[in-house]
Amino acid sequence: MTPAPDPPAGAAVPTPGRLFVLSGPSAVGKSTVMARLRVLEPELWLSVSATTRTPRPGERDGFSYFFVSRERFAELVDGGEMLEWAEFAGNCYGTPAGPVAQRLADGQNVLLEIDVQGARQVRAKLGPLGAGGPMLIFLAPPSYEELARRLVGRGTEPEPVRAARLAAARAELAAEPEFDRTIVNHDVEAATAELVALTSRSGADQPS
Repeated sequence: MTPAPDPPAGAAVPTPGRLFVLSGPSAVGKSTVMARLRVLEPELWLSVSATTRTPRPGERDGFSYFFVSRERFAELVDGGEMLEWAEFAGNCYGTPAGPVAQRLADGQNVLLEIDVQGARQVRAKLGPLGAGGPMLIFLAPPSYEELARRLVGRGTEPEPVRAARLAAARAELAAEPEFDRTIVNHDVEAATAELVALTSRSGADQPS
């Protein structure tokens, strides 16, 4: 991760924040939980990803995403300035390391909402929880059947597309043992409360 700048001479050095990673299969409800988390835990800094895709109506640069060109994204990757990244549907997505490092150095807890592949990259770079690495949190569905129902929806997609979505979901669910904590999303309010308990300053300061 890109190091944060040193504090001015004589300045008090804050206790570093802790890094958390929230991941899970598509359609498990990560975005809904994150929206609720913004309300309940405003002191937690939610990392903003960079992407090469075109902004959608209502999206704001620096809030929804950092919208960059493919050339700029490649420069960030080549310069080691991305904490994790992946390409999906012809567009690149990733987490800029600099802002994360700065917030942690300032003593703020940080949460990344990324896919399973990204969580693995972060773990590989920063190490396991017991060695000072991030806490990886897996948001799981109540059951595979419920997740499949959400993914398939009304069945308007071609069968090969539905099959691919379900296969990806099974692969992502199989990654759960790689994570440090699991939250089952039976209910958005309950799942968010569990996440707040893990990521709040008081909860994060408890022994792992």
